[in-house]
Amino acid sequence: MMIRSQSFFFIFFLSVIFNTLASPTHQRDALLEFKNEFPFNASDPRAPSEAPLSSWNTSSDHCSWKGVTCNAHSSEVISLVLEYTYLNGSLKANTSLLKLHHLHHLTLYSCDLIGEIPSSLGNLSQLRHLNISDNNFLTGEIPSSIGNLSYLSLLDLSHNDLGGKIPSSLGNLSRLTVLDLSDNNGLIGEVPPSIGNLNQLKIISFYSNKLNGTIPSSFANLNKLSYLLLTGNQFSGGDLPLILSNLTSLSYLDLSDNHFKSKLPSNMSGLHNLEVFRVSSNSFVGTFPTSLFRIPSLREVYLSENQLEGPLEFGNTSSSSELGTLDLASNNFDGPIPEDISQFLKLKFIDLSNNSFTGPIPGSMYKLAFLRHLDLSYNKLEGQVPSFLWRVYTLRLSHNSFSSLEELPQAVVSESDYDLTSNSFQGPVQFDLGSNSLHGSLPRWICKRASLIFLDLSNNHLSGSIPSCLMNCTASLGVIILRNNNLSGFLPDIFTNATKLRSLDVSRNQLPGKLPKSLIHCTSMEYLNLKGNKFKDTFPSWFGSLVSLSVLFLGSNAFYGPVSSHLGFPSLRVIDLSNNSFSGTLPQDYFVNWREMASVGEKESVMSSDGIDTFMSHMGELSMYEDSMDMMYKGVDTEFPKILYMFKAIDFSGNKFTGRIPKSIGMLKELRHVNFSRNAFTGSIPSSLANITNLEALDLSHNKLSGNIPRDLANLSFVSYLDFSHNLLQGPVPRSTQFQRQHCSSFEDNLELYGLEEICGPIHVPHPTSGDSHQSEESEEALSWKAAAIAFGPGVFCGLVIGYIFFTSHKQTHMVHGKDRLNHLGGIITVR
Repeated sequence: MMIRSQSFFFIFFLSVIFNTLASPTHQRDALLEFKNEFPFNASDPRAPSEAPLSSWNTSSDHCSWKGVTCNAHSSEVISLVLEYTYLNGSLKANTSLLKLHHLHHLTLYSCDLIGEIPSSLGNLSQLRHLNISDNNFLTGEIPSSIGNLSYLSLLDLSHNDLGGKIPSSLGNLSRLTVLDLSDNNGLIGEVPPSIGNLNQLKIISFYSNKLNGTIPSSFANLNKLSYLLLTGNQFSGGDLPLILSNLTSLSYLDLSDNHFKSKLPSNMSGLHNLEVFRVSSNSFVGTFPTSLFRIPSLREVYLSENQLEGPLEFGNTSSSSELGTLDLASNNFDGPIPEDISQFLKLKFIDLSNNSFTGPIPGSMYKLAFLRHLDLSYNKLEGQVPSFLWRVYTLRLSHNSFSSLEELPQAVVSESDYDLTSNSFQGPVQFDLGSNSLHGSLPRWICKRASLIFLDLSNNHLSGSIPSCLMNCTASLGVIILRNNNLSGFLPDIFTNATKLRSLDVSRNQLPGKLPKSLIHCTSMEYLNLKGNKFKDTFPSWFGSLVSLSVLFLGSNAFYGPVSSHLGFPSLRVIDLSNNSFSGTLPQDYFVNWREMASVGEKESVMSSDGIDTFMSHMGELSMYEDSMDMMYKGVDTEFPKILYMFKAIDFSGNKFTGRIPKSIGMLKELRHVNFSRNAFTGSIPSSLANITNLEALDLSHNKLSGNIPRDLANLSFVSYLDFSHNLLQGPVPRSTQFQRQHCSSFEDNLELYGLEEICGPIHVPHPTSGDSHQSEESEEALSWKAAAIAFGPGVFCGLVIGYIFFTSHKQTHMVHGKDRLNHLGGIITVR
């Protein structure tokens, strides 16, 4: 009887404890304690205007609070979902959440959590759904105790900053259907084989980490898996034929941007639910995976940037194929583009660029009525470009050997398939046919292409005039590149509505006459290249009103007269007026308003606002076209495939300028390159040049300059090229490492210069007079400056640029004239 009585009281005691813990008051207090774990700091600049969780107070039922869901009968908290709630603190090891014993669902998404995930969360034994994602400052390792949550069906720890290895204990979560650890960047090591035990999994997302090794063979057990996303890691292998042959429920596979080096499975037709296949940016080898294209459900295929080779063979495919995207770029495929590519009638996007395809474009492609993007650039294709391609939105055929453009058939010019102005083809249009062997005149059908925003026909053999009807497109055009053809006739006055035009390059043609005044309406113009034509006009000082103009090339034309500019060029980074007939003197304050060359601008600052290194940013990198240029640099004709924002240059060489070099040149402290050679400048060299502390190249040769070389130029730590030859200079050559490294020819034909023994060897030089050593160095032009205390010389900057070009060049094949070639400043130095 005593035992029964004791048992009764014990059971009663437990019941009281349980009811107390589950009581509404206890649940409410636990939530308020959790709120107080994250005190609100209104002075924090990132804090919202209103304190988070302000609705959590004792004046209302806790089940009505933001993010809280309760059991309808017991008022027990079963779900806590906080999204975009500014907690700005860390989860405590003894967090009050542990008092919510019936919690099934916990989401703390984008709550600005910091610190580590406490292992004590493994005690929330009733959890079915745990989402602690998108908290960028959440660090540490994934607690192995999470493997104790045996009821868990969803685990999302993505978009944090977690590190370490994936704990093998996660393999205990036998009910898990979603496992998302993506975009943590710090997860390392191999994926534990125990993950393959989770045979209820439907989604695995591990992308954007540093996981390595092989994909566990145990993944073959995951026959319910629908999504497998492993992109952006360092995986190098795995038994893909075994694994993929068993993943019969797979609809989305992404292995891109890893280190796989094997062959693709020879037979993938068993993946009958597959819709997306992504394996780009690996080193897969072997031939084209024909079996993949027998899957009727397949919508997107991405095989780019691998080492696949041989011809394309699609084989027998389903008549109901859903294929809409085909990306085979940057492989080693060869042979003709097969005619049976047209059996994929729903294709919208085709990229076969950077391969070795030969022959013509198959005529059967006219059947691809939905095609909107076609990139066949950087191949060996030839023949005529068929007219049915003019209906495509984005057409890239550059760097092939196409010889002509088929005109639109007159008999069908108004039909919907060819009506380039019809409503069914509205949207931005891009045509890139540069670097081919196209002959003939510019086709007039271009003028009928509505919404044309990009046109590149450069590096061809096109002749005739630029059609005036192009005015119909200038309202939408952002880039026009027609350089290096045989175009003649006046540049038409078609730019009145060209307010979106950012880049215009008609260089290296045969265009004569005056510049069209309508260019003044190109208010978005950043890049204008008219170099190497027959323009004969006065200096277009009105370009100064183009406030965005950054690069201006007028070189190698027949421009003449003075170059006065009342407004200056506040945004200019590069200007080339070389090899014209400009004349007269430059006022001493000529460069006062050239502000962009005088200071570091936002675009070339070392770190941007989001922390991304922009030291090597270049023009056009965020748009559809990366600007390029060529100019004399360090005495050599240099091609620049990219124009770095930090590169700022002035080339006034090969003209008829007289008088003194403006002392205001010293205000342009961010200049890298200055060339005033082959003019008739007189007077002394401005000592203010020493203010240009980033200067790398200075060419003052072939003028009538006199006096001493300013000794302060010896302090220019980055300079690697100097040329003072063929002047009337006298006195001592400044002594510095930069001067000692110059070639003797940089000082020749200055008969009264001395101190050249270390540069030219023992030669006869005039003896200095007593007055020579104390001669004034243009004191009236001296500008205040501080010498840059830079211990590392020009080699560091050059090395940075060479490394940048090596690692960032993509889809670029550059023509080299001659044998000597050097990457520098984003340029290819070419000895002609």
